[in-house]
Amino acid sequence: MDFRAFYDEHVALVWRTLFRLGTAKPDLPDAVQEVFVVAFRKLPEFEGRSKPSTWLVGICHRVASDRRRLAHVRREIGDERALLDRGDERQNPEQLAQHRERIELVDELLSELRPEQREVFVMFELEELSGKEIAAIVGAPLKTVFSRLRLAREAFAAALALRRQESKRALGAPVAATALAGRGQTP
Repeated sequence: MDFRAFYDEHVALVWRTLFRLGTAKPDLPDAVQEVFVVAFRKLPEFEGRSKPSTWLVGICHRVASDRRRLAHVRREIGDERALLDRGDERQNPEQLAQHRERIELVDELLSELRPEQREVFVMFELEELSGKEIAAIVGAPLKTVFSRLRLAREAFAAALALRRQESKRALGAPVAATALAGRGQTP
């Protein structure tokens, strides 16, 4: 297998997965490199029992976990938004901006999840791994994986509902203030 082609095909997946698993932004370039160094070393051992993307997500899980534990040691700044913001080139600037805003919102909501819920949510909902694959990656029973997923979905939905409510309030406040001011009243 041509490793360069393998890298090119999976680098966006690795970058996105590491970021969404909680790897600190300054650590992303090194973490991506670390994943591919491990993959390069272990590629001859890869038996093909899973998809290469599933295998890489497992490596990402271990690297992200290690990075979170050692986050206080590293202090580098990277430009991860280039890969995360990559949208459809056929979109107009407004669509691209909306795409970036949605990505940022998802990333903010993910950051509010507990780490063990976040990793299961990312692997299942975003990277579309099966429960069995996730259980093998995180080393937890299948029922635990689904319990974490349920809790993560609930927390994600609650955080999203709260954001929407805050957004509606923020949008409603200027309208109410303007209406009161138009009648000679102050808010």
